[in-house]
Amino acid sequence: MTVVGIDAHKNWHTLVAVDDVGKRIGELTVPARAGGHRQIVAWLEQFDGVRVAVEDCRHLTRRLEADLLDAGHRVVRVHARMMAGMRRSAREPGKSDPIDAEAVARVALREDNLPTAELPGPMREIKLLSDHRRTLVARRTAMQSKVRWFLHEIDPDLHVPSRALRRYSLLEELLAHLEGRDGALVEVARDLLEDIAAVTRRINTLERRLDTLVRTAHPTLVEIPGMGVLGAAMILGETAGARRFRSKHAYARFNGTAPIPVWSGNKVKVRLSRGGNRTINTALHMVAVTQLRLGGEGAAYVDKLTAAGKTRTEALRLLRRRISDRVFAALRTDEQRADHPAAKTPAPHRKAPSQPADVLQPAA
Repeated sequence: MTVVGIDAHKNWHTLVAVDDVGKRIGELTVPARAGGHRQIVAWLEQFDGVRVAVEDCRHLTRRLEADLLDAGHRVVRVHARMMAGMRRSAREPGKSDPIDAEAVARVALREDNLPTAELPGPMREIKLLSDHRRTLVARRTAMQSKVRWFLHEIDPDLHVPSRALRRYSLLEELLAHLEGRDGALVEVARDLLEDIAAVTRRINTLERRLDTLVRTAHPTLVEIPGMGVLGAAMILGETAGARRFRSKHAYARFNGTAPIPVWSGNKVKVRLSRGGNRTINTALHMVAVTQLRLGGEGAAYVDKLTAAGKTRTEALRLLRRRISDRVFAALRTDEQRADHPAAKTPAPHRKAPSQPADVLQPAA
C-alpha cells in the first residue's frame, strides 16, 4: 500500500508518498489551482493501492478533497496535533512542507479510524446557512447596541424595550419618530434602523430554511427534549455525519463532553475537557439548560446526581454527556433512515408556537 500525505497551503500543495514501512518514495509540489489538482490525480496513477491523507484544514483542502474523491480516491484527514508528534520522532529535523507532508502520510499509515472526507451534501448546506445566520445575528447585535445609544442621545425620554429591536413594528415606529428631525446623528440612526430591519428579514428567511432542512432530514434529532432547530443545525453542521465516528464515546471526545483521566494509583479521577468542538459543546449545553428549565427527565437526572453528592456543575456536565450520547443515537437513526428510504416514517406533527411572525425567537 502507498500512502500519500498532502501539506496544503493557499498557493501550493506539497505531496509526499511513503510505502508500507514509511519510507519516502516520491515527492511533488503543485500550484493550489485546478490545473495543479489535475497534476496530482495524474501523479497518483503511478502508485498501486493509494491512500491519500490531508492535513485537516478544510478551508484550504475542501476543493482538493472533492477533486480527489471525484477521481475515485479515498481521502482521510489528519489533525495537526498528530503531525507534531510524528515530526518530533522523525530522523530529519526541522519543519518544511515536505517534512509536514511526510508526517501526514506516516500518521495515516500508523493510525486507524481517521476521519474520512466525503463529498459535500445536505450537512454542508446546513452548516453554511447556520454559520451565516450566526454572523448576521452578531452583526445585528452590534448595530442594535449602537443605535440604542444614538436614540437615547436624540430623545432621552424614548423608551425602547429590551430585546425588542428585532420587531418590525417597533422599528417602523422608531423610524416614524425620527421623521422631521435633522442632523448627522439622526441620519446615522435612521440608516442603522433600516439595516437592522433588512438583516432581521434575512435572518428570519434563513431560520425558515433551516427549519425545513433539519426537520425533513433529522426528525429524530429535533424530538430530543430541549433541542431547538437552531441548536440541531449547529450540531449537524459541525458533526458532518455520525457514521464517521465509531462509537458514542468517540463522538463525546470529539465534542468535548468526555472527561480526561488525571489519576495515578488506585483512585480514579477525571477533569473537565476544555478541548473538542466548542460549537457542538455549546449546543449541548443549551439543550441541558433548557431541559433543566422545562423539568422532565433532564431535571430529574440532575436532582438524582445532586442528591448523591454531586455539585450542580458536575451534574450539569454529566447531563451534557448523556445528551451527547442521545444525540449520537438520533443522528445514527436518521442516517439509517436516509440510507433506506423504504423504512422512512413521517415525522410527528408539531404545532407552530403562537407568537408574532416578526419576532425572532432564541434557540433552545
